[in-house]
Amino acid sequence: MSNSLRDKVVVVTGASSGIGRSIALESASRGATIILMARHQDKLEEIANEARQLSGNEVFVFPTDISKADQIDRAFNEIISHVNHIDYLVNAAGFGVFKEFLETSPQVVTEMFQTNVLGLMYFTRLVARVMIDQKNGQIINFGSIAGIVPTTKTAAYSATKAAIIQFSNVLRLELKPFGVKVMTVNPGPVYTNFFNTADESGSYVNNVQRFMLDPDDVAWQVVHFFGSNRRELNLPLSLATLAKLYQIFPRIGDWASLKFASRK
Repeated sequence: MSNSLRDKVVVVTGASSGIGRSIALESASRGATIILMARHQDKLEEIANEARQLSGNEVFVFPTDISKADQIDRAFNEIISHVNHIDYLVNAAGFGVFKEFLETSPQVVTEMFQTNVLGLMYFTRLVARVMIDQKNGQIINFGSIAGIVPTTKTAAYSATKAAIIQFSNVLRLELKPFGVKVMTVNPGPVYTNFFNTADESGSYVNNVQRFMLDPDDVAWQVVHFFGSNRRELNLPLSLATLAKLYQIFPRIGDWASLKFASRK
């Protein structure tokens, strides 16, 4: 355990599992005060106990459905009644469904945008005001390689992640004069329960095994860049390279995506 985040407050959405859980625990291991947000209180309490043992510090639990504005408002008001500053906000909440767009119901698309994009934007707006008053802080938003490189059966999900990436790019410019930093993290596939919903057949997971990331490894890299001027973190290196090449050679990228990356 190090003390590199001692006296720092880290807020994590989507903290009950996957990358959010790993980032919360990694931050706790470095001495941070952790604020956990997700829908399931029982899971949050389990993680809170782990985090307390790692940090020897306070951990706060706020069950929140990030797609509901009233729940975001309530959680935010409770947060600022417990802490007097917020140093890092990690927006890791989100879900996806891999299905042909014409077979995806409008309700699912709406729910995806409400959770992945609109809830993130609304909560970020509240926290950013705190950071502006502090004249420091960092916001870490989770996009995805899927928001840069298109693959079939991800139209709605990829659109939410592309929205997060561009939102983060603009927010970075707007908050820079106030000393607040914004970093976007764009991972490829990660070993989490995300795929329980996104890939019920398991075929996509089987086809991308060689690119799969461990959530603890992702968390270490993200927390490593806390406080840095890094604007974007794309993982793993192989897919980060593919994302760059796609932007330079989009026609070849479309061919490669259809041939190799659209196996769902």
